[in-house]
Amino acid sequence: MGPRVPGATTDRADDGDVRVTATAPVEFDPFSEDFFNGPFETYRRLRDEAPAYYSEKYGFWALSRYDDVAPAIKDCDTYSSARGVSLDMFLDEPNPDMPDLVIMMDPPDHTKMRKLVNKVFTPRSVAALEPMIRAKITECADRLDPKSFDAVADFSALFPVEIITTMLGVPEADRQQVRHWLDRALTRAPGDYRPSADGMAATIESGMYYYDLVQKRRAEPQDDMISQLTQVEVEREDGGVAKLTDLEITGFLSLLGGAGAETVTKLVASALVILSERRDQWRMLQEDRSLIPAAFEEVLRFEGPVGYLIRYSMREIEIHGRTIPKHVPVMLVTGSATRDERAFPDPDTFDIRRKLGGFNLGFGYGAHSCLGAALARMEGRIALELLLDRIPRFEVDHSALRRVNMTNVMGYSNVPIRVNN
Repeated sequence: MGPRVPGATTDRADDGDVRVTATAPVEFDPFSEDFFNGPFETYRRLRDEAPAYYSEKYGFWALSRYDDVAPAIKDCDTYSSARGVSLDMFLDEPNPDMPDLVIMMDPPDHTKMRKLVNKVFTPRSVAALEPMIRAKITECADRLDPKSFDAVADFSALFPVEIITTMLGVPEADRQQVRHWLDRALTRAPGDYRPSADGMAATIESGMYYYDLVQKRRAEPQDDMISQLTQVEVEREDGGVAKLTDLEITGFLSLLGGAGAETVTKLVASALVILSERRDQWRMLQEDRSLIPAAFEEVLRFEGPVGYLIRYSMREIEIHGRTIPKHVPVMLVTGSATRDERAFPDPDTFDIRRKLGGFNLGFGYGAHSCLGAALARMEGRIALELLLDRIPRFEVDHSALRRVNMTNVMGYSNVPIRVNN
């Protein structure tokens, strides 16, 4: 049985093939079960039928084709990041207590703030961290039950947060708590864009924890990123120079800890689900480990963890015969753009030997390209190497697969693995 197509009916022709017929205008709801469960058919309809889509329900516009999304991500003058980073921020009143986050800035402010941590995440700097990164991932892999385990709960959810919080300077006893706060804060009930009371409490608890840690490091610096951030100075709007405030550093840490914990968790789990259905490609990786980086890129293209980016229109935009007004939320649907047949031949086929013809938008593009992309790629490569050794033959229990219900994040919360000897 094929996937359910929203707004469509199916019938079986004389030759046995199932015909899908659209009967209603395409509807895209990023807080619906359709989105949480992988809205790739909806994405296709958006690209074909409504490339400049307007949501009556939520009041946002959406661009879904690669040739629209990629340039928009780079055009900070037209598509601003300063108003918010997720749709719920636009649907609620602005929070005056929200600290300034680097992902909610446009150049030149974004450029100045990003320079504060850029050096830590360059490919060269990340390469120097490989012994620590490999040790963290190996430790998690060594604890796996050799017969069966959950690829998320027992593996991919554990090591990314250990790595990023070690880099930040979070005490060892508190590192996994960072992940639990984030999961609670991002979770949404289907049909509800607002975080739950528990999710709001988790955001407050996480912020208070980081704020307290910043104050401790400012009083007693250590050899970690938090202590370094308490010492740096930035140019202010009035032309003066001042140190970052505790609240600004707290925002930095929340952002880095969250991104570092979520991305690889979802990518490694998705890789196992996808490759369990394509055993020939898993065997190819076992025989030629040099294909692992390309396989990671293909997972990122095929089913990356970031479904969309939100921007704010700074002028009227004429596109596909429609006018996007000034000062409205515009969703750049990266999850659709990387499945666009106009940019990627046979995009719904997963192929670890694929030669990418465009930029892989799963880690952003331009000024807002993912700061931790090199780190994520190294973690993903090492994780797949270790899994290839430990589970050369495995099955995924698809009946027990569970996807996350999170704002702007796609992937699995549970991936049960059975190892075949």
